[in-house]
Amino acid sequence: MTNPSPSYFHLHLVSDSTGETLTTIAKAAAVQYAMVRPIEHIHPLVRTVKQMKRVLQEIEQAPGIVLYTVVNKELADALEARCKELNLPVLYVLAPIMGMFESYLGAPRTPTVAGQHVLDASYFRRIDAMNFTLSYDDGRMPENLNEADIILLGISRTSKTPTSIYLAHRGYKTVNVPIVPNMPLPPRLMEPHSAFVVCLVASAERISEIRRNRAENLSNRNLDDYVDRQQIAAEIAYSRRICAQNDWPILDVTRRSIEESAAAIIRLMQDRNEGVAPHEAL
Repeated sequence: MTNPSPSYFHLHLVSDSTGETLTTIAKAAAVQYAMVRPIEHIHPLVRTVKQMKRVLQEIEQAPGIVLYTVVNKELADALEARCKELNLPVLYVLAPIMGMFESYLGAPRTPTVAGQHVLDASYFRRIDAMNFTLSYDDGRMPENLNEADIILLGISRTSKTPTSIYLAHRGYKTVNVPIVPNMPLPPRLMEPHSAFVVCLVASAERISEIRRNRAENLSNRNLDDYVDRQQIAAEIAYSRRICAQNDWPILDVTRRSIEESAAAIIRLMQDRNEGVAPHEAL
């Protein structure tokens, strides 16, 4: 018996900023409905009446659920009114959260367009972390490891680079260092420093699959050994021995997304800073 094909619906995400908040919220909700998939219509930077009119025309042409984060009351009212006329569900997704904040804080909100993207110290810290991380990718290391917040270790294809970049986006200066059997790690890594070191591992099956998919870019490498599961298992075992010798925690990323891996790394680092003994995250 074959599984029924999923049905589709139109989902309009209207924002006066980049739309990242809406996209994240919408994705978290939509994945709960496996047999119904959204056709996303993303409308970012909607800040004028003319821009809103264009959005309303698109909503009329492809009616569906409408979510928005538009601060300007005139534009929000126009969107709400037209959706009501079209009998379409429409929701200001921050309303429940803002209501809770106002109730608890006892203070009215001060609407700010793209307030989460203000160019403050946090923003420039993320930019600095990104520049740092891109400079020290794939084994390149700063003279002073105390400049780094996090050092990721792992054999080839354990998602070190994308995880490093995501951590940098969160504001953490990250260095990633490949583990290659029979090749020593950089001596500076063994010297005293304040950076948090964590090793990424994955199942031999998963790593073999990823390596095989990228084989067309690796013509100078012995591909038979590179994708051999027994060889990969030996590489993983070597990684685990190094970590055990240095008391470095290990994170299995086999079934983790980049975001989940980054969150687990941050949690491990916080545990260390709070005096919790390093451990392998399950």
